[in-house]
Amino acid sequence: MAATPPQASAAGGDDRFVARLLRWFDQHGRHDLPWQHPRTPYRVWLSEIMLQQTQVATVIPYFLKFLHHFPTLPDLAAADNDAVMAQWAGLGYYARARNLHAAAKRCVDAHGGELPRDFEALHALPGIGRSTAGAILSQAWDDPFAILDGNVKRVLTRYHGIEGFPGLPAVERPLWTLAEAHVAHVPAGRMADYTQAQMDLGATLCTRSRPACVICPLQEHCVARRDGRTAELPTAKPGKVLPEREAMALWLRDGHGRVLLQKRPETGIWASLWTLPQADSGMALQAWFDANVDGALEDAEELPVLQHTFSHYRLHLQVLRTRVEGLKHAHPMLRWVAAEDLPTLGLPAPIRKLLQAR
Repeated sequence: MAATPPQASAAGGDDRFVARLLRWFDQHGRHDLPWQHPRTPYRVWLSEIMLQQTQVATVIPYFLKFLHHFPTLPDLAAADNDAVMAQWAGLGYYARARNLHAAAKRCVDAHGGELPRDFEALHALPGIGRSTAGAILSQAWDDPFAILDGNVKRVLTRYHGIEGFPGLPAVERPLWTLAEAHVAHVPAGRMADYTQAQMDLGATLCTRSRPACVICPLQEHCVARRDGRTAELPTAKPGKVLPEREAMALWLRDGHGRVLLQKRPETGIWASLWTLPQADSGMALQAWFDANVDGALEDAEELPVLQHTFSHYRLHLQVLRTRVEGLKHAHPMLRWVAAEDLPTLGLPAPIRKLLQAR
C-alpha cells in the first residue's frame, strides 16, 4: 500500500479533499435527482438500493414508476410479491427487490412503519450493508457517516494511491478508515451534499476508464495523477472466465393464446419471478411436460438460442414453442397468462423481451 499524501492520514483525513470536493459539487454536482426533492428517508433508501450495480440514468424511470405504485414504506410493505417484482422487472439483480420488500415489512413490524435513524438498526435490515446504511443516514438526516460504494472506492484509491483490488477485505479496511477520516472534516449541514459529491465525482470525472483528470478538483494532490497511474488504480479484479451453461425452456400457449408461466423458487437465479418452464436437459424437460401438460412436444418449434449473461455464468437457453390443450392438473406455481396481463407480473427482462417480440 502506497503512502498517503500530506494532510491525509488515517487519523485526520484531508481537509483539502473535503473542501475542494464540496466547492466542485456546488457548481457541477447533481442537484435535481428525483430522490432529492423531497429528500425523505424512504426515497433515499429506495434510490440507494436501485443504484446498486445500476447507473443513475437507468434508475430514474424505474424509481418514478416504483414510487407511483408504492408511494410510502407502508404501501410497499402491504404489497404482494408479484406486484413488487412487476415494478422491479428489468432492473436486474432481483435479490435487491426481495430484500427491499422484506425490509419494508420489518420496518412496519418493528419500527412503526419508518426507517430507523440508527446505524445498527438500519444495517440489520435485509439488503442494507454498511455503505448503504451510511448513505441513508447521511443523505436523509445529514448524519456524519461514511460511504464506500464503487465510485468512492475508485476516488479514494486513486487520490491516496492505494494498491490492491478494493473488493478484498485487506484493501477495503484502510479505505473505510480514510473515508471515515474525511467525514470528520465535513462542515455541519453538508453531509448530504458531501455524500452525493463523492458519488458524482466518481460517476462523471473519476471514471473507470479515461478519467477527466485535467478538470478534477482533486488533481493537485491525487497520487495516481501525480505518478501517472490512473489507468492502474484501482487494481483490477483478477480475471475469471465465465462458465457456460445450457438449458431448455417451454413456450406453451393454450387455445386462447395465453402463455404458461412458472414461478421460480425464492432462491437462486430469477428467484420469485415468473418465467417459462425450464430444465437443464431435454430429457428433464420432456419428463416435466409429460407430468404436467396435456399435449405433445414432437412438433414444437425451436426458436433461436437465447443468450443471457449473469454475474457468474453465461446461459444459453433453447426455447421450444408449441400449442397445447392445457394442464393435466392445477398447480400454484403455474399460471396461464394473457398477453395484456404480462406487465402485472415480474418477468426476467430477456423472457419479457422474447414474449413481447413474438
